[in-house]
Amino acid sequence: MPVGAGGAVTEESAALFGYPVDVHGNIEIPFVGQVKAAGKTLSELKVELDSTFKNYVTDAAISIRLVNNYVSLLGEVRAPGRYPLTKDRINIFEALSMASDMSEFSNRQKVQLIRPSPYGPIIKEFSLSDRSILASEFYYILPNDIIYVKPISGRMFAHNTSIYSLLLSTITTALVIISYFRIL
Repeated sequence: MPVGAGGAVTEESAALFGYPVDVHGNIEIPFVGQVKAAGKTLSELKVELDSTFKNYVTDAAISIRLVNNYVSLLGEVRAPGRYPLTKDRINIFEALSMASDMSEFSNRQKVQLIRPSPYGPIIKEFSLSDRSILASEFYYILPNDIIYVKPISGRMFAHNTSIYSLLLSTITTALVIISYFRIL
């Protein structure tokens, strides 16, 4: 935040006084110019900004935070919703734990990660039981990613068991009544 902004930092104040990262991964800072932020962790970016600001300001206090960054968890998770990203890096398993893990009807073999890009959304489907996800570029979650957990195919049967049991009990009762009258 610029000098003189003061007070506590909220998402709203960071949006007003902070410096956003553009689509090319750069931060435009007055009198300093563009600083490349893409591909760097928050601590790496802080070190670079500290060294850059030494030329302009003595005793600069620089803090970097992710604000207005969320991950959406949808589908067969226990608590679907939009969750703020508060850490520098978060992986797919940590993201799923924010939604209290997957439900009993989730298909762990078909999880989709939808990542926005300047050229349109990128959709990656993977299995959580496959270890190759650990080396994948989709292992770490980026701001505004969407994770969709598909349901297993038996979910529809599980939700309609009362209909099936009513139908089967009606048929069974009808057969018992018919066989009773045939005996008489």
